[in-house]
Amino acid sequence: MTWDASLLWQFDLLILPMVIICAIAALSFKDLVSCAVISGAFSFLMCLLWTEMLAVDVAFTEAAVGAGVSTVLLLGTALHVKRKSKD
Repeated sequence: MTWDASLLWQFDLLILPMVIICAIAALSFKDLVSCAVISGAFSFLMCLLWTEMLAVDVAFTEAAVGAGVSTVLLLGTALHVKRKSKD
């Protein structure tokens, strides 16, 4: 399958703002579970960008480790952490 070069910039313009929004949201949320979910979404969007750049091996690693394993570990940790104050 070949990529149509005229559509790639449109795909980039669609994904890039979502990546930036996910990065800012992950840094600004105070809830750890929300941060874990947003970081998983960030990794998934980066996986799409790596695939678009034809770096399939990097995209597969990002999907498996970044969006998969890391998100599960962060969610598990966030659910076991107890907060001392109610900010």
